[in-house]
Amino acid sequence: MSIVRPARVTDAAGIAAVHVAAWRSAYPGMLPDRTLTHLNPDQQELYYSRLIRTAHIVHVAVPDADDPPRPAVIGFVTAGPLAHPTIAEGEIETLYVLDDFREQGVGRALMRAAAVDLAAQGCGSLFVWVLSQNPSRWFYERMGGVRAMEGQVRVGGENQPQTAFVWDPIERLLAV
Repeated sequence: MSIVRPARVTDAAGIAAVHVAAWRSAYPGMLPDRTLTHLNPDQQELYYSRLIRTAHIVHVAVPDADDPPRPAVIGFVTAGPLAHPTIAEGEIETLYVLDDFREQGVGRALMRAAAVDLAAQGCGSLFVWVLSQNPSRWFYERMGGVRAMEGQVRVGGENQPQTAFVWDPIERLLAV
């Protein structure tokens, strides 16, 4: 079991470790090897520490106190309202869960926590960009996301196709 809660600055190192591990697990063959090998947990920790200190939405999944010793953070989500809404009013920016904890409801709980916070901030809809080749893209469809747009994002010096999934109204995600 896991507990989802708002992130604390002391979670930044754990969030960075999940970020690096998830990228190295999900994106080989999709992103350049140099991008994956040069991921720097220390830089990620600084980034997430700054993000947590702002009014940004950051939630972590941590092991239940009754669980055997495990990593301090097993998953996380970042989100925020958009200043200039396009296809939705809020965005799930990142969602990563360690491989050993996937298919256990952790991602679903993190998505719902972010959606609750976005709704509380007045967002009536939300979306997420996902690399189109990411094998986890089906998760967003199972969560009720509707494919709304295709685009490109530059990662590791290369353009990558991406797909936007939308929940409009946001209650569609909250009901899952």
